[in-house]
Amino acid sequence: MINTSYNAIVERNIVWNGAFATEPYECGWAKEAIFFVRALSIAAPAGTVGTVKVQISPDGIRWIDEGSSFVLPQAEGDTSFCRVIHFGNWLRIIGDTAGAELKVLVTLSLKS
Repeated sequence: MINTSYNAIVERNIVWNGAFATEPYECGWAKEAIFFVRALSIAAPAGTVGTVKVQISPDGIRWIDEGSSFVLPQAEGDTSFCRVIHFGNWLRIIGDTAGAELKVLVTLSLKS
């Protein structure tokens, strides 16, 4: 049996400066997901880039922290990621840049 997979670009050339949340993505058909955050450009004092949390939702409106978190990319061109399983129907990531300014590309890779 061949797995079904799909890559969704959920943010492209978006500048994060402070608190942020990605667009929610409906992916209840998938069994696993990986969020990739790539820093296209970054302006930050050393060691100040923030963190990201994964959130889940039954309806795309009310959000709950899933429990996974990861650090934002630390330099231009770097990519951070987080694997997620058992997530229900909707996914998004939220976080704070901790004083940094990042232009990002966020990809959600899904597989059944």
